[in-house]
Amino acid sequence: MMDFDAEVGHLVQDVRAPEPQRSGTLVRLVGMRLETRGIMAPLGACCEVRGQMGHSVEAEVVGFNDQTLYLMPFTDPVGIGPGASVRLISSSAQVRLGPALLGRILDGRGEPLDGKPAPICEDVLSLHGRLINPMERGPINQVLDVGVKAINGMLTLGRGQRLGLIAGSGVGKSVLLGMLTRFTEADVVVIGLIGERGREVQAFIEESLGAEGLAKSVLVAAPANVSPVLRLKATHMTHVIAEYFRDQGKNVLMLVDSLTRVAHAQREIGLAIGEPPTAKGYPPSVFALLPNLIERAGVGRHGHGSITAIYTVLAEGDDGNDPIVDIARASLDGQVMLSRKLADAAHYPAIDLNGSISRVMQNLLSPIDLKRANRFRRLWSIYQQNQDLIQVGAYEAGSNPELDAAIRLRPVMEQFLQQDMHSPLSFSECLATVAHVLDE
Repeated sequence: MMDFDAEVGHLVQDVRAPEPQRSGTLVRLVGMRLETRGIMAPLGACCEVRGQMGHSVEAEVVGFNDQTLYLMPFTDPVGIGPGASVRLISSSAQVRLGPALLGRILDGRGEPLDGKPAPICEDVLSLHGRLINPMERGPINQVLDVGVKAINGMLTLGRGQRLGLIAGSGVGKSVLLGMLTRFTEADVVVIGLIGERGREVQAFIEESLGAEGLAKSVLVAAPANVSPVLRLKATHMTHVIAEYFRDQGKNVLMLVDSLTRVAHAQREIGLAIGEPPTAKGYPPSVFALLPNLIERAGVGRHGHGSITAIYTVLAEGDDGNDPIVDIARASLDGQVMLSRKLADAAHYPAIDLNGSISRVMQNLLSPIDLKRANRFRRLWSIYQQNQDLIQVGAYEAGSNPELDAAIRLRPVMEQFLQQDMHSPLSFSECLATVAHVLDE
């Protein structure tokens, strides 16, 4: 009679999955999509494609169809031709993390861009992070002082909040992002510059961070000229670095510029592997990716650490109904709308109170401060609604007491909402200034 353990071992050996094949052959190139057969690899695996003349590129598995794998190269596949060999390098996307990342500038693969040796890190985590049970998350109950008057007083933020900066091009998103970077108090700042102009990396470091700010920051850059796969990897790396420091109990400020370019990268990949386009050409995978990214930020387990996330969102053509703007508004804890009209009038930061909201503000302010902020916003809005009548002299003073107050207070309200990019104002000073503006 066969021994039971031996029998079980024999059965396990019979059903054990075969080892994945480690090499295959390139059979097709369509745009930026490489197709290979003869190799088994999961989604997210990294492969090396080597041409017959010795040229090689690395690529990521982004899809499959039956026995055919779809790869997206990290660089232009120059020198790669039919029959090129494809070799599996790693079957999962992981990243090394540690305190040595502070003060460093990295690309989408974690390689240094600052000319220094690679940071020595011992902890290894999945690039896609770990989900947090929503019942284990701590509440957003601490005010985050960002030093910007219009936000501190009218759109109060909390530690662990997710906020969108929504605007068209050229209305001051980058300047406001720099102000938030310099003025906000945080233990660690993690910055992802995704799909933007390459020159902005150096400019952001010199003008927004400085040497002192860079010392407590990690900057991940993947400009517009790199592969969409690297842009997505840089986005995930930005989030996993922030998660790493949050899980150590630190209050992290994470800035991603921009969420729209992340969506563009996913759109390029989705269309390349045959996903059907939907609204504005975005495939369904885009609308699955963005909420998953946003949910990675927030307060940690049981209030242990936090990630306050600020995402810039480009409203293409100043279209407030752009599908990316819509999904950002639905997924975030608030938004700051920037107005081209205010920017054209040299009103900076060009924050439009009529379209902006903080969904946790009522949990952070005292009843009296919340009442003042709401009255300020109402007076600002009622003036905007009647501006044409006022300017042409069609409004008769005394017919609307609220509008009379809005006209009287308009100059000091404008002065409060405008701010020099190098002059922060603390949260407590903002609340006192709002009371003074309203004559209370």
